[in-house]
Amino acid sequence: MISRRGQGRRPGCAAAAAVFAIGMAGTTLPTPLYGLYRAELGFSELMVTVVFAAYAVGVITVLLLAGNVSDEVGRRPVLLCALGLSAASALCFVCEGGLPLLLLGRVLSGFAAGLFSGAATAAVLELAGPGHRARAGFAATAANMGGLGCGPLLSGLLAQYAPWPLTLPFLVHLVLLGVAAVLTWRLAETVEAPRRPRRLRPEGLRLPPEVRGVFAPSAVAAFAGFALLGLFTAVAPSFVGETLGVRNLAVSGAVVFTVFLGSTAGQALTGRLGVRRALPAGCLVLVAGLLLVATSLVVQSLPVLVAGAVCGGIGQGLAFRAGLTAVSDAAPPEHRGGTISAFFLAAYLGISLPVVGVGALSLSLGLRGAGLTFAGCVIAVAVCVGLYVLRRPPAVS
Repeated sequence: MISRRGQGRRPGCAAAAAVFAIGMAGTTLPTPLYGLYRAELGFSELMVTVVFAAYAVGVITVLLLAGNVSDEVGRRPVLLCALGLSAASALCFVCEGGLPLLLLGRVLSGFAAGLFSGAATAAVLELAGPGHRARAGFAATAANMGGLGCGPLLSGLLAQYAPWPLTLPFLVHLVLLGVAAVLTWRLAETVEAPRRPRRLRPEGLRLPPEVRGVFAPSAVAAFAGFALLGLFTAVAPSFVGETLGVRNLAVSGAVVFTVFLGSTAGQALTGRLGVRRALPAGCLVLVAGLLLVATSLVVQSLPVLVAGAVCGGIGQGLAFRAGLTAVSDAAPPEHRGGTISAFFLAAYLGISLPVVGVGALSLSLGLRGAGLTFAGCVIAVAVCVGLYVLRRPPAVS
């Protein structure tokens, strides 16, 4: 059961979205800094993707073991725990203790993102109240993608133009986390009768029968879209620096930001198109973006890469919000957090597995060859999903 008592006297949907955005920004802060870490610690492009995958492993672990925990203990305790894990991750990077602390920091960041994904999305939706579901759905997904985009933009600017490039971005984020903790403490609890969970169990992510008809196409579309986000988050700065010859960290962060900006724009368009049209349209626009990304690698053009990031981001945003809306609307309230976490599990498999493949292929094919191979594989997946949902659009209310 969901409770909204006291909402009028407490921060609401917008505050929960701000907490979500701050938390997710921390997960992408290291993106423009990987080149500096490579120079300092001397590891390969494959290790960059392994470090990135450590984050995804943390996300997936939490989604499997505790994806439904906010349905039981409440949204606020889970959000506070996620903020604490984010702070611990930032401290690992502040200490600059070499590769082990780098890996630990990314795993902790993944734990935090896994908790945020289900609990914060559910909190934003529930704090909005009846009659504002569509607006709240956009607020939740925009906070997610906007936070992910602001992380590399902030760290790129600070690393390029301010002192302590490997430390200051994380100190700034610690201050923002303190603000988010205050907001979270004042949020209304939306779970009627929070209770201590019996145990953490993978079967908590079992899908209720109500969502099974819409889950598969929505989740596969999310997988393809998040694969594109993973490419930009993990290795786009290396593409920009090594393949395109642009060494400015602020530019690298801005390029990564553009794909998330495109995603937010795509999510804004979803409400106008409706879920049934936005899901296939998103897949097809994602394909166009991937084709532009592949072209940018062939012709070595930064403007074409940015165009591909924006176009691909719009496609990802369309498909992501449409899929999340379909899944969350179909889920019963008592299983909403767990169902949303299962959706994010599929998405984060997309953000991790293909990217590690790119890192491995780069050892033999180089970054350009690995990027072209990646683009071809994700295009195939997106085309298949797009054609499937065109023929069998998800049944949504």
